[in-house]
Amino acid sequence: MLSYALLPDGTRAARRACERLAMLSPDMTEHEPYETAIVDHAIVSRRSVRAFLPTPVPDETVSDILRVASRAPSGTNMQPWKVYVVTGERKEALSRAILGSGVRPEKVEWDEYRYYPDQFFEPYLTRRRTVGFALYSLLGIGRRDVERMRAQHDRNFLFFDAPVGMIFTIDRRLNIGSWVDHGMFLQNVMIAARGRGLHTCPQAAFAPYHRQIRPLLGIPDEEIVVCGMALGHEDESKPENALRSERVPVEEFVTFVR
Repeated sequence: MLSYALLPDGTRAARRACERLAMLSPDMTEHEPYETAIVDHAIVSRRSVRAFLPTPVPDETVSDILRVASRAPSGTNMQPWKVYVVTGERKEALSRAILGSGVRPEKVEWDEYRYYPDQFFEPYLTRRRTVGFALYSLLGIGRRDVERMRAQHDRNFLFFDAPVGMIFTIDRRLNIGSWVDHGMFLQNVMIAARGRGLHTCPQAAFAPYHRQIRPLLGIPDEEIVVCGMALGHEDESKPENALRSERVPVEEFVTFVR
């Protein structure tokens, strides 16, 4: 049986899942059910948290998360990711630089890369609207309440009050394959955070504000700002954290070719 001593702190739900599995199937093989429960819980419990507690996260924990995440695969082991971690005054200065820039998110130019299509189409338009309206509904924001929508979006640039913010970059000379690798690294960061009882929110909103970000963090011109990410402890009292985005059934995106 898997020793609970091997489980990181903050995985109480995974432990309960392991215990339920043991009760239901005590004769299962030594590793498979427990490891499956732990890994599945870390993946399924990952979500975009949009309100954090001020509880500090030690630098050592952040380093551990990034060290584990760096085991992500990359073509010919290129490891194309760079990370800039901000806390305290530097994080606050970054927030002030973006919010005080006078450049509204709906007007900002995505001149380094384009995250979204020029025009949304189905089924992506409906999915985008569904999750957006669900978030605003939890916050009591009406569909015509543009000012409150903008205020909520601006919370991105506060890292949703998380104690740790991260800015991820990639060398602009690399091609799309390295961006795929970078995405796998980002997912690893979020999963490793869950293994330590922490939550995250990946934030593409930072990318077009590279002009405000570069001088503060010393990011060289050859690096493109890919995204930001908030890291910390979830504030369970906030209504926005009740959001659970939908996923389409496997049958809608999988084809078994026999």
